[in-house]
Amino acid sequence: MAGAQEDILKLENQLCFAVYACSREIIKLYRPILDELGLTYTQYVTMLALWEKDGVSVKELGGKLYLDSGTLTPLLKKMESMGLVTREREKSDERSVVITLTEKGANLKEKAFDVPAKLLCSAGFDAEEAAEVQMKVTKLLEQVQAFQVQE
Repeated sequence: MAGAQEDILKLENQLCFAVYACSREIIKLYRPILDELGLTYTQYVTMLALWEKDGVSVKELGGKLYLDSGTLTPLLKKMESMGLVTREREKSDERSVVITLTEKGANLKEKAFDVPAKLLCSAGFDAEEAAEVQMKVTKLLEQVQAFQVQE
């Protein structure tokens, strides 16, 4: 019984570690693909969110990306210096900062259309496998979030 109990605490048996390690490895696969766009992974997902919905508050963007303002603010400053976004205080509420794509940022979307396919190719997944894994991970995320709301 002691052996089985010890197995519970093995790193290789932890769901959280498997998800964490997989995420890090996927981000490594993105690096050479995103280098072609001049973006880091975090900048890329920020652009994805802004391509979906432009002109959002830092708070709304942070919620969508699961990033706090301490991480997001320097990222957005860098992206502004790259000419991809603008940051402007909301006229009706000076505490709120709105992020808007520049023309350069909006135009970068055209170059990004092949990123998902390139990633699948480098990861050895086909689109169907990737969709299945994405669906399961999304369900896991939703379950974890629902559990946290109940507490």
